[in-house]
Amino acid sequence: MSSGSLKSRLQTLLEPLAAADGYDLEDVVVTPAGNRRLVRVLADRDGGITLDDVATLSRTVSEALDGTDVMGASPYVLEVSSPGVDHPLTLARHWRRAAGRLVSVSVAGAGTLTARVTGLDGDAVAFSLPDGGEVTHPLSALGKGTVQVEFSRPGVPDLAELDDDDEDEDDDDEEDVTAEEAKA
Repeated sequence: MSSGSLKSRLQTLLEPLAAADGYDLEDVVVTPAGNRRLVRVLADRDGGITLDDVATLSRTVSEALDGTDVMGASPYVLEVSSPGVDHPLTLARHWRRAAGRLVSVSVAGAGTLTARVTGLDGDAVAFSLPDGGEVTHPLSALGKGTVQVEFSRPGVPDLAELDDDDEDEDDDDEEDVTAEEAKA
């Protein structure tokens, strides 16, 4: 059995199970790992998935694989996770979930675009350009988009700012305690 047909059989088995639990099956990858096979199942949903979601889906997938002969007699290791930032944006739901994220994508006839996704409207993705402008491109004109890793996203306070705020609050508390001690 070729790995392509195994992947197809796994997707056919797992896609409805994931959907029943409210997840989108993004990909199934099977790779050899010594005398075993690694079965990597990638799932997502609007709002992302939590560790509890991964545990729940992992049990569902494991029970399904153990209850069928799709994996044959060979042992396997199961890994269930979210797609991560390196997973290409190819479907409408990927673009919808990337709202607010900085992405890089090739646009047919326009070259490469690096901009922030502002939303999905029907079959078109809206982007906010670095110069403050906006542009919309149909999904059909977009290549595989990639989320750009940002160490400091606009509108999201960084840890140093949060630490500074905590220190200021602690300083205020110390001053209040000192003032109360002085009255006593």
